[in-house]
Amino acid sequence: MNIQSFAVIGAGQMGSGIAQVASQAGLEVQLLDLKEEWVQKGWNRIVKNLSRNVEKKKMTEAEKEDVLSRIHTTVHLEEAVGGADMVVEAVVENMQVKRDLFGKMDDLAPDRAILATNTSSLPITEIAAATKRPEQVIGMHFMNPVPVMKLVEVIRGLATADNVYQTVETLARKMDKTPVEVNDFPGFVSNRVLMPMINEAIYTVYEGVAEPEAVDQVVKLGMNHPMGPLTLADFIGLDTCLYIMETLYEGFGDSKYRPCPLLRKYVKAGWLGRKTGRGFYQYA
Repeated sequence: MNIQSFAVIGAGQMGSGIAQVASQAGLEVQLLDLKEEWVQKGWNRIVKNLSRNVEKKKMTEAEKEDVLSRIHTTVHLEEAVGGADMVVEAVVENMQVKRDLFGKMDDLAPDRAILATNTSSLPITEIAAATKRPEQVIGMHFMNPVPVMKLVEVIRGLATADNVYQTVETLARKMDKTPVEVNDFPGFVSNRVLMPMINEAIYTVYEGVAEPEAVDQVVKLGMNHPMGPLTLADFIGLDTCLYIMETLYEGFGDSKYRPCPLLRKYVKAGWLGRKTGRGFYQYA
């Protein structure tokens, strides 16, 4: 299947990034969110990213305008998905929210449409079960920030058809990404490895082993990571980190995935990281 019309549900940091790389790949893109101001914020983020590329001589002003001309914004789900060859949802990491959305998209999207989720940890098979086309449902987990990071985890659900997988793999390469096939287990590969490391880093702060700055410095200098785990947690969002740890804990039933109490406390306090101005660090 040749994907030409592409819809993105959710105009946040991930959704706007997906819309940008889809348009850069030559696709006509519909970008949707629940409120006009949220859609506008996503649009502004795309404009800022592309303008930075122009400043760095990575693209011309004409190329920037060409990319923007293919991105259309809306707050109406039927308008977004009604003519789409493929839809990617990038909404909150909550199973019930995603299942409800996939049920609605299944009713509104053309029969040919592939329905993909950018979930970072939730089971593809369970999301697909909310539709009447589970063979056309797949995971397409982009990394943050989407325009920069090359990896896309492509996750088959139990019923995902081979031709759907091949179409999504080809599309990922067209978007200048490197697709990696992953099976449908909690956290897939990326977050099954990353999140326990972040959770353990939080435990070292919780138990008084070291301050956040020291923990990050040890990992950056000792393991040659570009960013410390607590800085990264703030960047991802502590609420998202907690969602993923809870998914791992529930999915595997293993105490090694138990979320640190300090992580729960920060989320309850509304200290979610960069997006709220405070997490393990404070941000202007």
